[in-house]
Amino acid sequence: MSGRRLPKRHVWVAVVPLALAVVLGGCAAGLGRQQQIERPKKGPLRVFRANPRYFTDGTGRPVYLTGSHVWWNLVGGSTWNAECSYGPAQPFSFEQYLNELATHGHNFIRLWTIESSSWFECGEWVRVALHPWSRTGTALASDGLPKFDLEQFDDSYFARLRSRVAAAQQRNIYVSVMLFEGFVPARLSEAWRGHPFNGANNVNGIDGDVDGDGAGIEVHSLANPAVMRIQERYVRKVINTVNGFDNVLYEIANEASSRSVPWQYHMLDVVRSYERRKPKRHPVGMTLAAPDGWNDQLYRSSADWISPGGKRFLTDPPAAAGGKVSIVDTDHVCGVCGGWDVVWRNFTRGHNVIFMDPQDSSPSRVVARWAMGHTRRYATRMNLARARPLPQLASSGYCLADPTREFLIYQPAGGPVTVDLRRARGRLVGEWLSPLTGKTTPTGVRGGARLTLSPPFSGAAVLYLRKG
Repeated sequence: MSGRRLPKRHVWVAVVPLALAVVLGGCAAGLGRQQQIERPKKGPLRVFRANPRYFTDGTGRPVYLTGSHVWWNLVGGSTWNAECSYGPAQPFSFEQYLNELATHGHNFIRLWTIESSSWFECGEWVRVALHPWSRTGTALASDGLPKFDLEQFDDSYFARLRSRVAAAQQRNIYVSVMLFEGFVPARLSEAWRGHPFNGANNVNGIDGDVDGDGAGIEVHSLANPAVMRIQERYVRKVINTVNGFDNVLYEIANEASSRSVPWQYHMLDVVRSYERRKPKRHPVGMTLAAPDGWNDQLYRSSADWISPGGKRFLTDPPAAAGGKVSIVDTDHVCGVCGGWDVVWRNFTRGHNVIFMDPQDSSPSRVVARWAMGHTRRYATRMNLARARPLPQLASSGYCLADPTREFLIYQPAGGPVTVDLRRARGRLVGEWLSPLTGKTTPTGVRGGARLTLSPPFSGAAVLYLRKG
């Protein structure tokens, strides 16, 4: 949620040539086979032990995750007050959203929950109608609707959750089901006032604002056993709703504060403990606490997958070590920002890559969508089980490779790149890819040496080589 329209957050957009609109059609050229990339899944994802930078679906092959996600893809019927930054609000169609994902070759989304019912932003009230708990009786909450009954679930919320996970599975798209959302109630004006756990908004006498400071961030902490009991019951309800699907992952919370970390560790255990009683087990993830969390809290957790943060992931991401599946999400790096360059830098450093994407027509985001599809295509073509981020093998510093037989190199600056092919003897064949146009040019070289190679076009380039 860090990409939402907050004055204090700087939004960076990649510079894209004006002629880009002319060449965007070429981006689809390299994705001609995209709809046939993956075969039907063979069960829920689990960490791929041969290369734990990725998951596997049980087929023996790793699965690379990439895709666009947006705040309103579960609880919103429209783009809310998106006219603040991204054009007039429009009705939101989940089916059309899935169509766009498939067109661009994506296979992963975060499915957003929003905890607060209303808040004031961009000069107007934002209202979220769909919540896990029923609203009954005559007493009114702060948004003018009946108060929440935290002992009674609203079946329509879980019906939509189930239907959207099912629709995504039909399109071979994985879904991270977000269990809690900490950004809005902690950091947007008036949002705690509209939260179901605000004592004024429920009929159960529950008040999550333990210290009475009007923020309520304690709802994502171990401070209130009554709140935790309700939350744990809700988590079990979510698991009951989606456990039967193979395309599910869980995310504990979006950008709750660093005070939430012990609570998130506890919720990781709650999910795993309950799923042990169920037919299927799914990966559980933890994303960066904000604005005051740090990545070490993720690496020390028991999570199967993590989303780290920090501006470094924009320009010089660390190579993924493989201790946990790393899904770099621009939402936790810089908000609504970045472009195709961020995709390629992180992919060639061993990360899965996803984008906070308001689904507008910004040229930088259009090309980033195609870039995610292109990285997925290469991930499927490569023997990703053996590929490692080996920046020392390319002068550009961006290389995903099995040094004896396969190389994917990103050259952000364009021009010649020197590649260490000394361990890959014999003929290697492949192609140059222009990330901006999506067009490829075949190439081939003789390995066994350090070679300086030049792309047949100007600007940033991707080089793919494998032994023929």
